[in-house]
Amino acid sequence: MRTALPATAAATSAAPEAVVEIHGLWTVFGQGAEAFVVHQYLDLTIYRGEVLTLVGGSGTGKSVLLRQMLGLAHPTRGEVRVLGQPPQALGSPDAASRVGMLFQHGALFSAFSVLDNIAFPLLELGTLPRALAYEAAMVKLQLVGLKPEHAARMPADLSGGMIKRVALARALVMDPPLLLLDEPTAGLDPESADDFCALLRDMHAGLGLTVVIVTHDLDTLFALSTRVAVLADRKVVTIGPPAEVAHFDHPFIRHYFLGDRGRRAMAPLPPLEN
Repeated sequence: MRTALPATAAATSAAPEAVVEIHGLWTVFGQGAEAFVVHQYLDLTIYRGEVLTLVGGSGTGKSVLLRQMLGLAHPTRGEVRVLGQPPQALGSPDAASRVGMLFQHGALFSAFSVLDNIAFPLLELGTLPRALAYEAAMVKLQLVGLKPEHAARMPADLSGGMIKRVALARALVMDPPLLLLDEPTAGLDPESADDFCALLRDMHAGLGLTVVIVTHDLDTLFALSTRVAVLADRKVVTIGPPAEVAHFDHPFIRHYFLGDRGRRAMAPLPPLEN
């Protein structure tokens, strides 16, 4: 079992600052008789300094919601505001550093070296000299636990855990206050997943990040979350600390948290033998 992340002061404050505000959101794919409603009157607020995990069954629009926060997808109706403005504004040069995104499979450029991948957002923005951009990329490479000799490697030469770390370094290279993670431990073996969760805890605490995670993995959820939001019935059906959400009376939650897999994840570890 991965060590649980303690609640932050921002997550427990009486009047915390909202980083993401979603009101009355509808997401509809298709038209007419072929229309498929994913979200309907969905409301969600994410506060500064917390780690909020989105969970839900297949088709509940978890990753779609991340893409809407990032401005890569647009709701059919309703409002999404990130750091006080519409996500579309985050693509402007003065706002491009505000959100970092770690995609499920890393999404590294296969023809770029590790250092080129990490430096890419800075080079694309074009506001720093190349030498300074690469210097900043090297700092982030070492921040995520990689060594300088890894900088020249190509993505094809990396393990799954190293790919995740390079992708995280790229997501952090512009020092964003908000970090979005789509299935951050997917595809990792248990030891690598534990190590990556420990790294994310360190990044959250050391950099003062607000983090939004989509995951199916209960160990990751309990290791990192200060709050959990459950997507079902086209909306957020409950939100709160993991231990409270796990006992909310809803069919999906009973299956997810209290089924065999859930009971294994929530059970205490057996004592060590002498």
